[in-house]
Amino acid sequence: MSKKSILFILPDLNPGGAERIVTTILNHIDLDKYSPKLMLMRKEGVYLEILKSEIEIVDLKIQRIRQSIFPILKYIYKHKPDIVFTGYGEVNAFLSPFVPLFRNTKFIARETNVVSQHITKKTIQFFYKFYPNFKTIICQSDDMMHDLIQNFGIKKQTITKINNPVDVEFIQNKTQESFDEPLYKNVNKKVIAIGNLSSRKGIDNLLKVFSYLKDEPIDLFILGDGAQKEEYINLKEELKLEKVHFLGIKKNPYNYLQNSDLFILSSRYEGFPNVLLEAGVCGTYALANNCPGGINEIIQDGINGEIADIENHQEFSKKIKEVLAKKHDKEKIEQSIVSRFSKEIILKKYFNLFDSVNS
Repeated sequence: MSKKSILFILPDLNPGGAERIVTTILNHIDLDKYSPKLMLMRKEGVYLEILKSEIEIVDLKIQRIRQSIFPILKYIYKHKPDIVFTGYGEVNAFLSPFVPLFRNTKFIARETNVVSQHITKKTIQFFYKFYPNFKTIICQSDDMMHDLIQNFGIKKQTITKINNPVDVEFIQNKTQESFDEPLYKNVNKKVIAIGNLSSRKGIDNLLKVFSYLKDEPIDLFILGDGAQKEEYINLKEELKLEKVHFLGIKKNPYNYLQNSDLFILSSRYEGFPNVLLEAGVCGTYALANNCPGGINEIIQDGINGEIADIENHQEFSKKIKEVLAKKHDKEKIEQSIVSRFSKEIILKKYFNLFDSVNS
């Protein structure tokens, strides 16, 4: 039986959910069965270091997604892959009108967010009219699936729901690496947030929550970078939050997660947050904002975390104190995630899908 050729498409391999998932798929794909290639608009990002060397990378050397569409189409026309797997929302949208041009190639789109929350530009929303052209659209959560059905007219039978996988072995190996963060040597309780410093991640709300915790022995560590970093640093100064620390991007965030007392997800919306899964594998209890994007599918109340409304800053600060005052069973936290979202469980669903789309 000949190998099935699959072209995966992403902007880059910088830290992010889509990038982490595609890297995990590629690192575990059966190379005797599939012939995968990864097309990047820019060959950059920390996940390049963990991507297996056997995976061929096609580097378009293009900065903007819109400029990449015709080079992508040209490549598909020339190489005729059996499957094209687009793993990023805007790329999916811009490619969707052209899918019918390639009758012998099956196109799979992996959506990354609750679209109606994430895509506000009407010029991009227009392209979602062509979403039914895809052979299937992967949604990670019920929230994402219902949003596409209700707001974009996508038929349920076009959607395949597959939760995100978490690479337990990889994370456990990373937590064995030496950890030397001077700020973690103080006796205060340690709360961590990880994500892109953009409005979507709600760091502004988290800082306002911590304005009610100034006198508590609690430090907040924020890992990540983004367009609004300066704005958030200014807000920190304005609120006089001396125990809040912006640490930037860390190659190994798992040591930080494992050594923290609480992980907070402050997002305004999500797709299916990998970092919430990763916190669980590290045995770290989570407190998540009540937002759309599969949060209620991940959190098992009182076992691996809780859900509260971060917009109510004062009440959320009280919830932080309550959670930190309790003891949490790290093994139960880890098991609640591993038993449902380990890569072995989830990747099997992806590979079954790849097998089925050409049958």
